[in-house]
Amino acid sequence: MLRKRVMAGLAAIVVAGGLLGACEHPNRNQIGGTMLGGAVGGLAGSQIGGGSGRLAATAAGALLGAWLGNSAGQSLDRADRQAATTAHTEALSTGQQIRWNNPDSGHYGTVTPTRDGRDVNTGAYCREFQSQIVVGGQTQNAYGTACQQPDGSWRIVDQR
Repeated sequence: MLRKRVMAGLAAIVVAGGLLGACEHPNRNQIGGTMLGGAVGGLAGSQIGGGSGRLAATAAGALLGAWLGNSAGQSLDRADRQAATTAHTEALSTGQQIRWNNPDSGHYGTVTPTRDGRDVNTGAYCREFQSQIVVGGQTQNAYGTACQQPDGSWRIVDQR
């Protein structure tokens, strides 16, 4: 059963990548963003529902994640992604808004923790956050929740 769900999730990622890639000639960042977004979205979706509802949530999560990842990946280069990742880590660790920018590309953004709490199932300490990225003058917003792991690192458990 688990194998079927994993295969269905991977199929959804491949289909999403193909659908999004057919729209235009994607760059490496778009392809990477689509694949990573699809994987994260599929994983998040697989945590919702049960039975056939879980499969549908996995597929929907993969499609949404792939679309968001493709959009973000259109223009973000490696330095942009590194700056954004560092900002997420620092913002989640400190609970403070962190700004990042890449003077080479002109892209920038913020990560703002919005609310703290505990996961009702695991008791893990979690933070909701808002991310904003500005690429080519266009703003993209995302919202999510990350929970602190036993080793002190943060894992995103929900992103939309």
